[in-house]
Amino acid sequence: MKAKIYVTLKKSVMDPQGSTVKHALEALNFRGVQDVRIGKMIEVNFMTNGNRAEVEKELKSMCEKLLANTVIEDYRWELE
Repeated sequence: MKAKIYVTLKKSVMDPQGSTVKHALEALNFRGVQDVRIGKMIEVNFMTNGNRAEVEKELKSMCEKLLANTVIEDYRWELE
């Protein structure tokens, strides 16, 4: 089973990297971009195709203990 974990800054947290990319896109004449937010995507492959609920419990623990700073970041995942 594979999980894709997406970690992004919370909406209330400024994203200076996203602002820089937005301005660069505008400088390259890409119009109509309202906002850019930068995040990260992490793939985790599990050795088992076990119980989905158990995998999701593990993912939550991974995110909260290591992969995301829950004070300033949100996370979500997709399982394949």
